[in-house]
Amino acid sequence: MPKIKSNRGAAKRFKRTASGGFKRAQSFKRHILTKKSSKRKRQLGSPATVAAADQAATRKMLPYA
Repeated sequence: MPKIKSNRGAAKRFKRTASGGFKRAQSFKRHILTKKSSKRKRQLGSPATVAAADQAATRKMLPYA
């Protein structure tokens, strides 16, 4: 059997956590930052976890992660 290719777009967006989940970057921090508070911008910088409903799809896209 040949190896399964990883989805390259997903590989750049998600990283596996030690407990087996996936972490992701948060959206809404690219532009139009002047109206957002410093607290909000700071909190958007921290990674978030992929929702439980999306875990299976992410696992399928990244078979070797």
